Amino acid sequence: MGAITTALIAIAGVVLGWIAIEMACKPCLDKGREAIDRSLNPDYDPDDENNNDDLRAPLNPNSDLESVTGDPNAVVSSSTSDGTKAV
Repeated sequence: MGAITTALIAIAGVVLGWIAIEMACKPCLDKGREAIDRSLNPDYDPDDENNNDDLRAPLNPNSDLESVTGDPNAVVSSSTSDGTKAV
C-alpha cells in the first residue's frame, strides 16, 4: 500500500509542476505553439505577411541621438583615430 501512495503523490507532484510551468510561461509557450502550427500548415506562406518590412528596423531609432544631445533631430559627428571627422 505504501508504494501506491508514493506513486500517487509523485504523479500529483508532476501534474502540479506541469500546471505551474504552463501558467508561468504561458506567453512564451503560446508563441512557440503558434510557430509550430504555422510550420506544420501546408497552406502557410511567410511571403504573404505584410509586417516583414519592420523586422530589421531599430526599435527606437532616435535613442542614441537623444541620449547624446537631448535633441531627437540632431546630427552627431565623431572623430576617427587619424583626426578626420566622420558624420
